Amino acid sequence: MLELALASNFAGGFLPHAMTMLAAGAPSLAHLGPLDIAVIAIYFVMVIWIGFYLKKRSNTSEEFFMAGREMTAWIAGLSFVSANLGSLELMGWAGSAYQYGILAAHWYWIGAIPAMLFLGMVMMPFYYVCKTHSVPGYLKLRFGQGSSIVAAFSFAFMTVLMSGVNMFSMAKVMQIVLGWDLNFSIVVSSVAVAAYVALGGLRSAIFNEVLQFVLIWGGALLVPILGMIEAGGWNGLKLKIAQNIANGAIPMGDYTHMWRSMGHFQDNPMGVHWTGIVFGLGFAISFGYWTTDFLVVQRVLAANSLRSARMAPVIGSFFKMAVPFIVILPGLLGLVVLQNSDGSLMKLVGENVAAAHPELHLHTYNDVLPLMLVRYCSPGLLGLGITALIAGFMSGMAGNVSAFSAVWTYDIYQPLINKKASDEHYVTVGRWATILGVVISIGAAYLVMGAAGIMDYVQALFSFFIAPLLGAVLMGMFWKRATSAGGFWGLLLGTLTSIGLFAWVKVDPSALRYVALSPYAKDMAENMYRALWSISVTFIVIFVVSLFGKARPVAELDGLVYGATKLPEEEPVPFYKNEWFWTVIALVIFIALNVIFW
Repeated sequence: MLELALASNFAGGFLPHAMTMLAAGAPSLAHLGPLDIAVIAIYFVMVIWIGFYLKKRSNTSEEFFMAGREMTAWIAGLSFVSANLGSLELMGWAGSAYQYGILAAHWYWIGAIPAMLFLGMVMMPFYYVCKTHSVPGYLKLRFGQGSSIVAAFSFAFMTVLMSGVNMFSMAKVMQIVLGWDLNFSIVVSSVAVAAYVALGGLRSAIFNEVLQFVLIWGGALLVPILGMIEAGGWNGLKLKIAQNIANGAIPMGDYTHMWRSMGHFQDNPMGVHWTGIVFGLGFAISFGYWTTDFLVVQRVLAANSLRSARMAPVIGSFFKMAVPFIVILPGLLGLVVLQNSDGSLMKLVGENVAAAHPELHLHTYNDVLPLMLVRYCSPGLLGLGITALIAGFMSGMAGNVSAFSAVWTYDIYQPLINKKASDEHYVTVGRWATILGVVISIGAAYLVMGAAGIMDYVQALFSFFIAPLLGAVLMGMFWKRATSAGGFWGLLLGTLTSIGLFAWVKVDPSALRYVALSPYAKDMAENMYRALWSISVTFIVIFVVSLFGKARPVAELDGLVYGATKLPEEEPVPFYKNEWFWTVIALVIFIALNVIFW
């Protein structure tokens, strides 16, 4: 287990005796008062109670896996963005902001907003009209069983790995702030998630995600507000970062501008060119995640109407644009306010570096948010802040586990193992799949220690599985000529291309100049270009193979392909309720943010 030095001026007291025995008595940064403990305990009781309460409304497969398709646009929209706003986001991107500066905000703006709006306005009608339960389910309807199985296995594998990341993130918080044993933290939190998702299915996950959304914002806002006051506002923060660069306290680079340093790979801390941000992140990874990752698409499919389904991602986009203010700012503030006990600036390192040198007791990039939380939160507020991180963890893990359960049951178990079982049987399989997903995720949590940072690990997973899936879905949805063989081979070879490029660079680091187009590129930049290569291979293979095959009749493509589908007509509504009106507003704000932080 990775051991960290946890002595600080904020340390004090001990955990209650029984908890200390269970948590292995590691040194802690903070002492929880009765009010803090009460806030955390009430939260755990509430989420499990919601699972028990909603169990009676999760008895059919439609109710368990799709929440009965009864969610309003606001509920679906908040759940849509909350499923993505887990402790993975809170800790991972705060750590990436410390490592790469404000460049990390690209994942919230160009790396999210265009794709979310595209999902709502263009792709959602096809998913909703064909009544699919999953993205692999759509591929089955469009390309046949082969493509669906490849997508289902790759997606199931990715979700349990992602769930493991959330487990690891939460365990790190408990280890750093409270001194809990890493293994103990993983097991306790996992049991809570397994309980409410297995009981209440997607409906339980969605209602808990809305609750967690409120808690995350309520708790996470404390750090950036207090931090900005200490730093002297945005201008004061920029000045202090520049001073730390000048005296060599932090590496050279532009930490406060998003686009200005993108002309050359070596001019920014991420080692990336603007082409990687725009095409690799802004298209291959972003569109792949927001339009084909069943974790988030499942929430929108649960909407009660097509208009609600289209409006949900638009609603989510406004909240997504605001997330950098509670996630990226703490990472930037950590560059100037975190101090060692002797008053010197604290220097954080990669997870892999700390694991290789446990005797040095190094803090890692992923520790920046918990360290900031302890710095600014007094008793009472600390309980709220920790509850916000717990909520983030539960949200991210529950989203992955519920998605794994649906894909395993509908796209793997049903077609390959038991095609003719009763609806009740499939619900039972879904509940057990939830438990299985949690168990596998516990093992996956320990894989994260081999990565420099959480988000480097996550973006690598996206380049393996999400980018080629996007290529297959887009070709199937927008090209009538695409064939079943083209879809299967394009998806398979696109996935193998990304994994192969990753392995090539690991074996021969000099290959980076070919994969990421520059020897100055870093891990995150490599992920962007690898995703771009992967989706390009998928496009080319589907196109070439389809030219030598026979396309399906247009009549069979109704509900599956743009131009061959008659979409239901929506009743006119006032402009302020129209999804296109709010889409334009979202785009205007998106452009303004990129100009302001240029």
